[in-house]
Amino acid sequence: MRLKAENLSAKRGEDLLFRHINFCLNKGEALVLTGRNGSGKSTLLRVVAGFIRPESGRVTFQAQDGESRPAREACHYLGHRNGMKAELSVYENLHFWKDFLGDFEGGKGLSIEEAADVIGLSSITHLPYGYLSAGQQRRFAMARLLVAYRPVWILDEPTAALDAKAEAMFSDLVRAHLKAGGMALAATHQPLGLDNVQHLEMRGFEFDELEEMA
Repeated sequence: MRLKAENLSAKRGEDLLFRHINFCLNKGEALVLTGRNGSGKSTLLRVVAGFIRPESGRVTFQAQDGESRPAREACHYLGHRNGMKAELSVYENLHFWKDFLGDFEGGKGLSIEEAADVIGLSSITHLPYGYLSAGQQRRFAMARLLVAYRPVWILDEPTAALDAKAEAMFSDLVRAHLKAGGMALAATHQPLGLDNVQHLEMRGFEFDELEEMA
């Protein structure tokens, strides 16, 4: 399996935010994005996930059968929002995502009970999601990654609202995903303690233009 980005550029409004972005991830590898606020980290993640159309370039995923397809088909996205309905129970939320996404070829998601147990909150899946604390809500958002299999995890500040123990738990989840042959693409200010990590510094288009003019 391989995730490949070629000559990506993207705009925010009418302004070009970044250009000439290239990277390639193979099984078991991770890419961590760094850079100042506004440099395009979140935008790049959303381009890879298929939420934003790039101005140029493409992102493809080569599956186990060798077929190349749009990367969005192989991706889980965990962004700043949790993607859960406050009025539904935790179980109902996770059941929706498990049913809606299904499993990508080559893997199988956990049951809702198994996923809740992994994040240490198996006893409260009957509660309304909106009733939970911010930390509990974030941990159940992470459980979305587990109930439906996707080989590529796209993570935008994934440990927001978590305490140190929950941060360590999530790092373990990502390491297990990579060890099983998955891939991860993350923008985070917190170290995830991962091996086989590439780094990409996002500098923003304006910075590049000033550098070229110097």
